[in-house]
Amino acid sequence: MPHTPAADVILGNEPGSFPHGVLAERHPAIIRQVREAFPYEHEQHRALDALLAQCTEGVIEPLPADAHDRHHWLAWGMEKHAGQSWFDVPWLWSESWFYRQLLESVGWFGPGPWQGIDPFRPSKLAELRSPATDEELAALDDLADRTPAERDRALLHGSLWGNRADLGFRLSAEGADPADAAPGLVADDSDRLWALLDAASGAGTLALIADNAGRELVPDLLLVAHLLAHGRIGRAVLHVKPYPYYVSDATTADVVDAVRRLRDAGGAAAEYGRELWAALADGRLRIGAHAFFCSPLPYAELPGDLRAELAAADLTVVKGDLNYRRLVGDRRWPPTTPFADVTAHFPGPVAALRTLKSDVITGLDPATEDALVAAEDQRWRTSGTHALIQVRE
Repeated sequence: MPHTPAADVILGNEPGSFPHGVLAERHPAIIRQVREAFPYEHEQHRALDALLAQCTEGVIEPLPADAHDRHHWLAWGMEKHAGQSWFDVPWLWSESWFYRQLLESVGWFGPGPWQGIDPFRPSKLAELRSPATDEELAALDDLADRTPAERDRALLHGSLWGNRADLGFRLSAEGADPADAAPGLVADDSDRLWALLDAASGAGTLALIADNAGRELVPDLLLVAHLLAHGRIGRAVLHVKPYPYYVSDATTADVVDAVRRLRDAGGAAAEYGRELWAALADGRLRIGAHAFFCSPLPYAELPGDLRAELAAADLTVVKGDLNYRRLVGDRRWPPTTPFADVTAHFPGPVAALRTLKSDVITGLDPATEDALVAAEDQRWRTSGTHALIQVRE
C-alpha cells in the first residue's frame, strides 16, 4: 500500500487478547448454541463434538478431496495453514474456517435432510420479530415531517449503528444535536459520502456490502429504499453472504425476511417495504452473493469479476466490523494510519460504516486517539459503543 509501512497480521495466540477470546470462548459457545437450536441427529452431534475439540485443541486439517469447495480453500491458503493450531494462523482466516466447518458439521452442504438449513435462523428471526424492532420501525413515522437533510442523517446513522438504529431515528427529533445523540462517533466523513451520491446525479449505482441480518439489516434496507425513492441513486446492489456466516451475517433469505417484515409493519415502514419489494422485482435493487464474501481474505485480494463489478459502482458502502477488517486488512495498524492509504487497493470510491467491535482501526486524528486512550484504555475498540464513517474517493 502506498507510503504505508507494513503492520503485523492479527493472530489469535495471545492469551487475554480479544481474538484469543473469540477462538477460545466465543466459538465453543456458538457450537453449544447451535446444538440447542435444532433437534439435530446423532451424526450432527458427533460432528459438533469433534469440531469443538479440533478448534480449541487441534490443528487445521485440510478438506477431503471430494469437498465441494476444496478448490476455493486451496486458493485461499488451506495447504499453507494445514497442521497449524487454529490460534497460530491469521485470525481472519481462522474465524472463516470455523464457520465453514460448523456448517459442514450440521449438514448444511448436504446431501441430506439438513442441507440448506440455516443453524442461526432461529436467533435471526427472534430478533427481527422482537418488540424492540416494532419500536424502531414505529419511529419511522416521525421522519415524515422532517427536512430532507434530517431524514438523510437519521437513516444514515440508523444504518451505521445497526441494532441501535433507534438512536439514528432520534437524530431527526426537533432540537437534537448529532454530537449528543452519537457521542461515540470517532470519525465522520458523512459530508463526503453525500457529496459522492450527489455527484452521481440520481442515476448512479450504489453497492452496499451488507453485514448482519435482522435489526441491523433493516436499517441498511431503509437507507437503500430512501435513496431510491428520493432519486439519490438509480440502482443499488446489495451484496450478502452466499451461506450462513459469522452467526448473524445476512444471506438472501434474510433479505427477503427483512423486506417482508417491513411490508407487514404498517405505517411508514410498510411504505419502505413496498418500495424495496418493487425495486427487487424491477431490477433497481439487485442481490449479489459472490463466493468471495465467505472467504478468509482481505478485499485487497478481490477476484477479477467482483473487482470489475465494484469498480463500476459510483460508491461502495462497506458495512460492519468484519467488512472493515477485510477492507483495510486485519492488521495492527497504528490508529492514525491514513484510511486512504490502506484502502488504495479498492477499485472505486468506498465508504465504511462501522460500529467498532474488534481491534483494527485506521484514519483517526492524533487528538481523537489520545482522548480515547485516556478515557477508556483500549475498550473503545471492541465494546460496540463507538463508530465511524470513513470515505475514500
